[in-house]
Amino acid sequence: MNKIVVHRPGGFARLELESHESPRPAAGEIRVRTRAIGVNYADCIVRMGLYKSARELVGWPITPGFEFSGIVDEVGAGVGEFRPGDAVFGVSLFGAYASELVVQRAFVRKLPPELDFTQGATFPVAYLTAWYALRRLAEVKRDQHILVHSAAGGVGSALCELGRAEGARVLGVVGATHKVEVAKQRGATEVVDKSQQDLWRAARAFAPRGFDAIFDANGAETLRHSYKHLAPMGRLVIYGFHSMMSHGGVPNVLRLVVQYLRTPRFNPLDMVDRNVSVLGFNLSYLFEQLTLFQVAMDDLMQKLAAGAVSPLPTEVYPLSAAGEAHRILQSGRTTGKLALVPDSE
Repeated sequence: MNKIVVHRPGGFARLELESHESPRPAAGEIRVRTRAIGVNYADCIVRMGLYKSARELVGWPITPGFEFSGIVDEVGAGVGEFRPGDAVFGVSLFGAYASELVVQRAFVRKLPPELDFTQGATFPVAYLTAWYALRRLAEVKRDQHILVHSAAGGVGSALCELGRAEGARVLGVVGATHKVEVAKQRGATEVVDKSQQDLWRAARAFAPRGFDAIFDANGAETLRHSYKHLAPMGRLVIYGFHSMMSHGGVPNVLRLVVQYLRTPRFNPLDMVDRNVSVLGFNLSYLFEQLTLFQVAMDDLMQKLAAGAVSPLPTEVYPLSAAGEAHRILQSGRTTGKLALVPDSE
C-alpha cells in the first residue's frame, strides 16, 4: 500500500509518498481500500506541526487525513454489518492519506446512492463541522439571522445549506467575486463580496439588530467585529484561525506572532452585560463522542436523501500530488473541496 508520511513539520515537500505493508484490522475494525480522500485545511496545519491534537494523539511521523471513501477489503472480529466489497465512506482520526487504512467500524457508513466515491470522501468533515456548530452550539432556529464567513469554502457551504434547511436568513461572506454565485447556490440569502463591498456596513443593513449566530474561522481578521455584531443572546462560533496562516508552505513566524497579539480576548463581564456567548471547538477532539457522531450522521443522511443538503463541488488530485493540493488549498482561491485519489500501485 502507499501512503503520505510527514516525518517532520514543514512545507509542501514534507508530504512524502511511501510504500508500506498493508495494515490488518483488529476486532471491531475495518480495512478499506480507499477510492478518494478528502483534503481539509486542518491537514495543512497538521503538516506544519501546528495542530495540537495531532501532536498529542499521534506525534511524528504522521499521515494526515480525516475522511475517505472506498471499498471494504477486510473486516476484524465482531464486525457483522460490513462485508468485503461494500462501498463505504467515513472519518478517521488522521491517517486517511493512504491507499488502504484501518478504521473503527463506528466511524464508517455504507455509501448512499446520493454520493459517488469522490463526494463521499469530501462530505463528512465539512458537514459534521457545520452540523455541530449550527445545531449543537448555535442552536439556529427559523427566521434567525446568521452570518457565515468563507461561505464558498467546504464548511462555509455546508453552514449555508444547513442554515437554509433550518429556515434561517443567511448572510454569506466571500473574499472574491467568483465565489459569490457559489455561496448563493449553497443557500445564502444574500452574499457580501468583501473584496468589493464594506463587509460590516452590509452586515448591519442585513441584520440591523445584530446576528443570532456568526460562524468564524478567520481569526484576528474578523473576530473582533464578528463579536461586536452579535444580537442579544447571539453566539459567536469559532472553529479556526485561517488569517494566522500565510499562503506559503511554511508558517510565517512574524505573521503568527502579530495575528496572535491581534486576536481578541473576550471579557466575560462584557458577555454577561450584552448577553452574548463565544463558543469554540475542534472536531478531532470529538471523535470519542460516538453517540454524537451517530446522531449527526443520521440527521445529515436524512437531509441528503431529502435534498436539503447536497454533495460539494470537488477538485481531484492524485495522492502523489498531495503537496500541490495543499498549495492550491492554502492559496485561498478554491471553492468547495479538494480530494486525493490513490495512484495505481
